[in-house]
Amino acid sequence: MSVYRSLFLVAFVAVVAGAFHASAQLDPGFYDKVCPQALPTIKAVVEQAVAREKRMGASLLRLHFHDCFATGCDGSLLLDDTPTFTGEKTALPNLNSVRGFDVIDQIKAAVDSACYGSVVSCADILAVTARDSVVALGGQPYIVPLGRRDSRTASKEAANTRIPAPFFNFSALLSSFQSQGLTLEDLVILSGGHTIGLARCTNFRSHIYNDTDIDPAFADSLKTECPVTGDGNNTAPLDATTTVFDTVYYSGLLYKKGLLHSDQELFKGDGSASDGLVSFYSANPTAFWADFGVSIVKMGKLNPLTGSDGEIRKNCRRVN
Repeated sequence: MSVYRSLFLVAFVAVVAGAFHASAQLDPGFYDKVCPQALPTIKAVVEQAVAREKRMGASLLRLHFHDCFATGCDGSLLLDDTPTFTGEKTALPNLNSVRGFDVIDQIKAAVDSACYGSVVSCADILAVTARDSVVALGGQPYIVPLGRRDSRTASKEAANTRIPAPFFNFSALLSSFQSQGLTLEDLVILSGGHTIGLARCTNFRSHIYNDTDIDPAFADSLKTECPVTGDGNNTAPLDATTTVFDTVYYSGLLYKKGLLHSDQELFKGDGSASDGLVSFYSANPTAFWADFGVSIVKMGKLNPLTGSDGEIRKNCRRVN
């Protein structure tokens, strides 16, 4: 455990004991007797998907984050719109952005086959898939508590208002995380998930053209793929080693090479607590890997449905 993690231990215990008490029902061994092949099956499909396309690891990790931050870790993000139902996929943080739903469909089919029925929730699939994606790209494994059930509803409004935006300043980012019972360190650690994957031009255009807290040469290098006008769908890597789960993301922030405005907000060079965390993790990959596991497990306990609440969806895209 890092020195920074210990600073927040008391707050973490208070949160677990308080607002998110339902998470105590989650258990890493939830499927051990019901379907011991569940987790190995998920891992195999994730590894195949990431082998086909390295970017998919980041996309699957992001699905878990965007699902949890809206209404809790309940699989609500996976629900398709219908003539009588509006889900979260068309919310601004998700529209033309989140991806990997076909891989989740493949995992669900494989798991249901291995388990001889629908016993593994889509919400649990998202949580395990995030972990297996991190490991597939070079990160370290962590234990995922399980037993979530799937929501029968979704909230486009919650997705629009609760998922932190790439243009947020530091105060807005911290407020967004604290409103979920997460800490400053969780903000810096989970932002480290940007060590893999790509971002669309529309999400960093303002940063490279208008901000001053960015290396000029770095900004110029991005302008060819992200002109000042256009549809904004061209992509750029979030760090220099975008298919490896390492600490290069943090090192880039030290040199004002954060791709998103929200990324660079974590390091201002003013000696703040977030500055210290970024510097620490840039130089300590082992601590980052360990603490990332702690923070994402904590995030994965946000308002889960357990017991008799919700359902186990047969198709992750629609309610039973």
